[in-house]
Amino acid sequence: MKFDQLDKKMRVFETASDLCVLPGMYMVARLDGRSFTRLTKEACQFEAPFDVRFRDLMTSTAASLMSCGFRVLYAYTESDEISLLLDRDERIFGRKLRKYVSTLAGEASAQFSLGLGQAASFDCRISQLPNVDLVVDYFRWRNEDAARNALNAWCYWTLRKEGCGVRQATRSLLGLSVADKNELLFRRGINYNDLPRWQKRGVGLYWEEYEKTSIDPISNQSVAARRRRIRTEFDLPMREEYAEFVRSFIIQPQTQGA
Repeated sequence: MKFDQLDKKMRVFETASDLCVLPGMYMVARLDGRSFTRLTKEACQFEAPFDVRFRDLMTSTAASLMSCGFRVLYAYTESDEISLLLDRDERIFGRKLRKYVSTLAGEASAQFSLGLGQAASFDCRISQLPNVDLVVDYFRWRNEDAARNALNAWCYWTLRKEGCGVRQATRSLLGLSVADKNELLFRRGINYNDLPRWQKRGVGLYWEEYEKTSIDPISNQSVAARRRRIRTEFDLPMREEYAEFVRSFIIQPQTQGA
């Protein structure tokens, strides 16, 4: 059998399950660290509940995903996850889901591992969202998840550092309201409202334009040019302000391209 015939015969088995995202649909990729609890608490012994070193590894990984060939409008990271909003008109790989999932997971795993100095891996999934409101709701959802997890983490690790075991600390938090948990911390000298917002609300990354001045080698004159760079925001707005913040990244590119 000639190669062309063999290639055609076998290729169908590889592509039979290919799914493509429909035109006009927004894609949001969410990447999660695999077994990161063991990695952060045992293998690397990062500070609990939050460690700036781990935060910086996650933000640098998110930045690399924004620069690896995809048209990413906004990236958001909290805990061990990264969410990426892709341009609605992104057409790389023919919008094949398997290509997005495998490439993004591989890129994140490689970049994080290089920064950490040991092997780490991410999985990836894609949400297909038909309108702007659902995209905004997606990021509000992850933002609120960050807030809930941060409060729980601070309470849990505060109890653990007082000598409570895993079960005792976990049981102590069962049934407590948000107010109860804030009070638990306050009685121990921790004002939750004063903690850094990146711990409670995550970190956002987006493209910003700036003016760069250089010398024209021919005229030897100073010239200015517009460039793009990634901005990292550690102090994200909250609730409705955050919704409008996210919405600005969705609406603006479409307006500029109209």
